[in-house]
Amino acid sequence: MKTFTNVKDLGDLKTAVAEALELKKNRYAYKKLGENRTLLMVFFNSSLRTRLSTQKAGMNLGMNTMVLDINQGAWKLETERGVIMDGDKTEHILEAIPVMGSYCDIIAVRSFAQFESKTFDYNETIINQFIQYSGKPVISMEAATGHPLQAFADLITIEEYKKREHPKVVLTWAPHPRALPQAVPNSFADFMNEADVEFVITHPEGYELDEKFVRGARVEYDQNKALENADFVYAKNWSAYADPNYGKILSKDHSWTVSSEKMALTNHAYFMHCLPVRRNMIVTDDVIESPQSLVIPEAANREISAQVVIKRILEHL
Repeated sequence: MKTFTNVKDLGDLKTAVAEALELKKNRYAYKKLGENRTLLMVFFNSSLRTRLSTQKAGMNLGMNTMVLDINQGAWKLETERGVIMDGDKTEHILEAIPVMGSYCDIIAVRSFAQFESKTFDYNETIINQFIQYSGKPVISMEAATGHPLQAFADLITIEEYKKREHPKVVLTWAPHPRALPQAVPNSFADFMNEADVEFVITHPEGYELDEKFVRGARVEYDQNKALENADFVYAKNWSAYADPNYGKILSKDHSWTVSSEKMALTNHAYFMHCLPVRRNMIVTDDVIESPQSLVIPEAANREISAQVVIKRILEHL
């Protein structure tokens, strides 16, 4: 593995999940693998779970880890070609990337959608520049259109907690006060469509996701109907994808908030969310604090998903 940006990079999912569960039993079994190797983590955006879990995963494998916050303590980077750099951006990313690559063995990058250009975002301009110019393996710690480390951790969590083979998994849109990227729901759909689950996506009209992620999933506009007999409920907000409303908020309908009444429609389902979560917008207090809430185990599995990916890359250096 040289890059990790989507589900296909993992190969067979059952093998990947089995490897994750085995690794979880002894996180330090491969500590020698990363000896004298360096992981550089580059953040264009804020992070809590991603930063801590990925750094811990690298340390578990014996790696040196370095963190670079682009917006705090680094030169402001220009990302577009052909611009006259007479503003506040001092360095171009096309020089910065190969310099970063010269200091490490693996680069992990976090760069959200900017919502200034759908083409720029959905071409994954920034992370693809790292892939093209760093000369090193690149891991997505969330890009403009995907968050594969999160989705892999979600799948590991579902495998650990499922009570029946082929469980029903529902991805539901929920309201939020700000316009959020489609990265998390895109990757969750990307993984669930390849997993052994019954997968349903529910959202208000106008919130359709890119078909390349939705693929064969059932899309249901009636949330109550979608939740019937669900085993796992994954709540997440996202802004509109389709033109001309790309990146816009079309609704803040609180009837889509995941409440105990909504969860009562399910098969005693587990609740999931990637965190951070806006309480009583995305989910009510009683649901997220219930015994059926998996948000903490799910977050803990971010360390495991990152460690599997880093381990596989190290094995091929």
